[in-house]
Amino acid sequence: MRRLQQRHLCSTCREQLTPQYVKAARIISSCLLTLLIVPAYPARSSNTSPTSVQIGAAELQIDFAGVEPDIPKACIVAKIGKAARAVAAYYGKFPVSFARILIVVAAGEHGVLRGTTWGNKDGFPAVTRVVIGQHTTSHEFDTNWIVTHELVHMALASLPDSQHWLEEGIATYVEPIVRSQAGLLGPERVWSDMLGGMWHGEPEAFDRGLDRTHTWGRTYWGGALFCLVADVAIRRQTNNTYGLQDGLRAIVAAGGTIDKAWPLARVIDAGDKATGTSVLQDLYSRWSDTPVRVDLSLLWKQLGVFEEDGHIVFDDAAPLSGIRVEITAPRQQDTRHKP
Repeated sequence: MRRLQQRHLCSTCREQLTPQYVKAARIISSCLLTLLIVPAYPARSSNTSPTSVQIGAAELQIDFAGVEPDIPKACIVAKIGKAARAVAAYYGKFPVSFARILIVVAAGEHGVLRGTTWGNKDGFPAVTRVVIGQHTTSHEFDTNWIVTHELVHMALASLPDSQHWLEEGIATYVEPIVRSQAGLLGPERVWSDMLGGMWHGEPEAFDRGLDRTHTWGRTYWGGALFCLVADVAIRRQTNNTYGLQDGLRAIVAAGGTIDKAWPLARVIDAGDKATGTSVLQDLYSRWSDTPVRVDLSLLWKQLGVFEEDGHIVFDDAAPLSGIRVEITAPRQQDTRHKP
């Protein structure tokens, strides 16, 4: 995430945040992260010379700080490279030409703990810091979503604070699809997470639209729900020829990456032109300052997604099953005519 890192909703996270509070929280969270991590470093440090990884025409500089991890650094570098290649495949190229990935290893901890991504930091177009535990296993790294989520953040211009929901919504929606298209996550898991998470993005009684309701649920899952509805609408209007992925690719191709500050209107315009629709503009006009509920039960039925006995079941006879399949399917060479 570009600032605060949390995936699952809890009741205490449902307070309404003002844009000023969000901005202050970002600064405070960054300071607290430094205070929490730095004192844990023992005298023995894992600081080493940077490792460079080439992702097409892009270069990633990977640095380590903190204690020595249990798994070899070369293994961690390879896993970051795999995630970066998956992001590049989704967007058609890696979003920025040069980026730094700082892996901070926290003593005595397990798992991939948190991540933050900035644009134009320390001389790099994009910088991602990921905190992992000293005892993180290879399996824990492979099954975690944070690295991919953070790299996806590089693929969108920095937006005004009131539209932070789109930054986090795209990262939340796109991350599992990126991994699925790369063969790193099964479609069943993608749709299981959507069934379990999208309802968090629905408006509550006090809601005033996405631009004016800065709760955790609306920022992350509300933004993701916007993306899902947009993806389905684009595919319905274009007979499943184009999807949200085409719009996001066009934004990156136009230079709308994290090192740039764009107004939302420019992002929407680039995305809609790529699909030959006005879906993003139409949705934003409705959702920005008005609470709009989605009939998720009907949407899952139309897509052919059900949960039975704790397992995801697909109905390939459902009217929008083809859209469901295409959303997570690996992208083939693009031979389509541009709209």
